[in-house]
Amino acid sequence: MNRREFIQFLLAGYASGVIKPSFASDEVNYKVPAYGNLRLLHITDTHAQLDPMYFREPDYNIGVGANKNKPPHIVGKKLLDIYSISSDFYKYAYSHLDFNYLAREFGKFGGYAYLKSVIDNLRADVNNSLLLDGGDTWQGSGLSLIENGADMVEASNMLGVDIMTGHWEFTFGESIFTKNIKNFNGDFIAQNIKLTEEAIFNGLEPIDENDHYVKPYVIKKFGNHNIVVIGQAFPYTPIANPKRMIPNLTFGIREAELQELIEKIKEEVDPSLIVLLSHNGVDVDKKMAEKVKGLDIILGGHTHDVLPRPIEVYNNNSRTIIINSGCNGKFISLLDLRFNKNSFEYNYKLLPIISHRINPSMDMSNFIDAIKKPHKKHLDEIVGQTNIDLYRRGNFNGTFDDLLCESMQNMLDSEICLSPGFRWGPTILAGENIKMSDIYSHTAITYPNVYRREMTGETIKNILEDVADNLFNPDPYFQQGGDMVRTRGLSYNISPSQSQYNRISNIRDSNDKLLKNNKKYIVSGWASVNSVESGKPIWDITREYLTNIKQYNPQSKKTIEIIGESDNFGIET
Repeated sequence: MNRREFIQFLLAGYASGVIKPSFASDEVNYKVPAYGNLRLLHITDTHAQLDPMYFREPDYNIGVGANKNKPPHIVGKKLLDIYSISSDFYKYAYSHLDFNYLAREFGKFGGYAYLKSVIDNLRADVNNSLLLDGGDTWQGSGLSLIENGADMVEASNMLGVDIMTGHWEFTFGESIFTKNIKNFNGDFIAQNIKLTEEAIFNGLEPIDENDHYVKPYVIKKFGNHNIVVIGQAFPYTPIANPKRMIPNLTFGIREAELQELIEKIKEEVDPSLIVLLSHNGVDVDKKMAEKVKGLDIILGGHTHDVLPRPIEVYNNNSRTIIINSGCNGKFISLLDLRFNKNSFEYNYKLLPIISHRINPSMDMSNFIDAIKKPHKKHLDEIVGQTNIDLYRRGNFNGTFDDLLCESMQNMLDSEICLSPGFRWGPTILAGENIKMSDIYSHTAITYPNVYRREMTGETIKNILEDVADNLFNPDPYFQQGGDMVRTRGLSYNISPSQSQYNRISNIRDSNDKLLKNNKKYIVSGWASVNSVESGKPIWDITREYLTNIKQYNPQSKKTIEIIGESDNFGIET
């Protein structure tokens, strides 16, 4: 923007009371003129991050098959080039490049008090609006773990969330989940969650004749327009997370049932718009849009991907617009719609929430302060300091995961460590203190206990192969999201484009010796899905280790070599 536009923007922002008088980043306009009949606002995967945080975007986001070199599988300079991004601010928002330097210049993102201020402002200027949340909202912090997600339910209510779906919300267990959705003021929807036959036989009652556990969809009426929002919770929740926490529920893609539901809705209510509020992940959403007719918009989540521009998928004569809004409250998606006789036009903006540029909502700030107060001493405990940036997101080992693995290896005296490839968890800058809240923000799950057991080399290879197929299967319906299991004490080669059980090779131990199939190795890990472990929670192990060493300063060592992907835009070389 030129100087005149910039001054006009500042004046508008000051008048609205949202923008602080700061010149650190002059590129985001939180005062967006109304366009059309309806404004949709979308957030997703905030993972209970009530406070502003840093979040480093991935340097590895490898696409395979039909999704190779297509959004969202583009990182670094290639991403900036494809989207014609030249400013340092958007470079900071959308990529990992120069992250530490730019983080110190532009500051933190997100925070619910800042989100609320922006959302209230964006809704005040239009007559009709909906705020939709893609899920993974109630889990991800020490506070939400202590509060069983109740803090985030109230924060969502204060934010004004109208409709949401979910994934990690279910890992609190069915009883707590049921309590939370009763306290949620909006609609929690999912067409792909049903009660099991056994649960119904034992007396649990579905909400409809199709055995749904929660409402499959809602209809919002604005004037003459029926806006239909269908929920799509994470299809693989009982596989990616412990089935024992949700024994009465069955999930899945349910593509055919979704198509039938769309046809039924079209016959009954003459919808102006059909929206899928999804927690599938981008690649799954793209395939679903190719196969299911009648979806106008997919507001997606789960994979934490940032889409600066929507992806448009054409299915015969119909168009589906796919939007993803990143994670951790770092972005809000704004979609303005103008309805014509048989179609609609849209105006889209992805708004980075740069916290120091925004006047926070005092109501939300006061709520956050009050709910944190009883736990503040514990959560604010300083347990160490880092000499490097600690981050997680990326297909392979992140530095915070390295810390978790190093903690387990030392505290549990193991040869090899495995840590799950979770995508949630903010970034800590080099030189900053590590607090207990930081550890929780990478470990706050309801099955956190560590294990120490013997595994054969063959078992270790099979684990790596299974996770690699989950991540790199060319059919998105066989992908479950997440990244490669994080490792310590071994190195390996990976060929993402190879077939199942042929991707992992040259696995070596810390002494650079090839792993032997029949040899047993002492392995430590955490977040076991299939068994209940009795070890300490991973946050206690990490706290003890950091307390001992005080300063985290690892010796970096490349342990993974990627084969056959020199032309992949999902790798920053």
